[in-house]
Amino acid sequence: MYAEAILRGRGMRALIDNLGKVEAERFIAAIVREPFDYTEWQTGLFDGMSIRELSNLAMENYDK
Repeated sequence: MYAEAILRGRGMRALIDNLGKVEAERFIAAIVREPFDYTEWQTGLFDGMSIRELSNLAMENYDK
C-alpha cells in the first residue's frame, strides 16, 4: 500500500510537471470517465513513424 502511495505521488508530480495542474486534472478526469485500455492505446501510439523518427524522439527525451 505504501509503495502504491509513492507511485501515485510520483505519477501526479510527473503529470503536473509536464501538463500543469489544470491539464493534469483534466487528464485524470478523462481517464476515470472513460474505459481506457493502456495496452491497446500504446499499440498505435507510434504508427506511421519510421525507426529513425522513433529513435530521434527517444534521444530527444532521454534526459527529461
